[in-house]
Amino acid sequence: MLLAGLCTVDVVQRVSRFPEPGEKVQSLRVDVAAGGPATNAAVTVAALGAGATLVTVVGAHPLAALAHADLIACGVDVVDLDPTRTDSPPVSAVVVRDADGERTVVSRNAASGAPVEVPDLTDLVREAGAVLVDGHHPELALAVARAARSLGVPVVLDAGSWKPVLDDLLPLVDVAACAAHFAAPGPGLRERGVPVVISTAGPDPVTWCTAEDSGQVPVNDVEARDTLGAGDVWHGALAHAVAAGGSSVAGWIRHANTVAAERVRHVGPRSWTAAISELGEGVR
Repeated sequence: MLLAGLCTVDVVQRVSRFPEPGEKVQSLRVDVAAGGPATNAAVTVAALGAGATLVTVVGAHPLAALAHADLIACGVDVVDLDPTRTDSPPVSAVVVRDADGERTVVSRNAASGAPVEVPDLTDLVREAGAVLVDGHHPELALAVARAARSLGVPVVLDAGSWKPVLDDLLPLVDVAACAAHFAAPGPGLRERGVPVVISTAGPDPVTWCTAEDSGQVPVNDVEARDTLGAGDVWHGALAHAVAAGGSSVAGWIRHANTVAAERVRHVGPRSWTAAISELGEGVR
């Protein structure tokens, strides 16, 4: 699979409680890992036993080496569109509450960086069973989606929030998976031509609709220990199911729900990957 979008460096502090304004608290543990929607989705696909190629911007800053090392350890192939870039990659400061896994995130994301030049990615797209884009590098998202459309490769969109590029990107998308707070200005996603629209809502059922049908799938009931990146993991598992083909939309969602539920049961950015290794068998 090919996954295109944001790569950050996440510094994750686990605490017994969130600090009040102006207060300092001691963390219970600290983790540093690569993050971002497409990146966490790529780690998920690799953990499920499928080939995962992440196309992103990491660069040559010393912090970038942390992201590269983490992704190599996770079995993700990285195509860096600007390997000589010397400014810092996007950094996310994350605090996770130990009692329930709830998290807060402060991130600069890719909006602060310069536009990237995207080479011809046709060969990479041709080899993919599906592509996932998160829209954080607009030029990259459009290039991948256009190549996928020309080759008949399904395009999955991680629609976390509205971005201006979506006006041009949505007509190229086959499956849009939206966060609960996602809102499109003007016409809805189905009216914009997206064949399958899926909406997550935290612990509430995941809803979906197509031109012919609609429905909802309940999420798995588990004790959450760490919710960091759970939505990204869910999207990666969804794209993994789409790439496998032959299943219903509800089947894709059940697979994604199962994988994301396993993620939140484990503490830390990567401790969950071994636990989902067998969950890819049913959709291959």
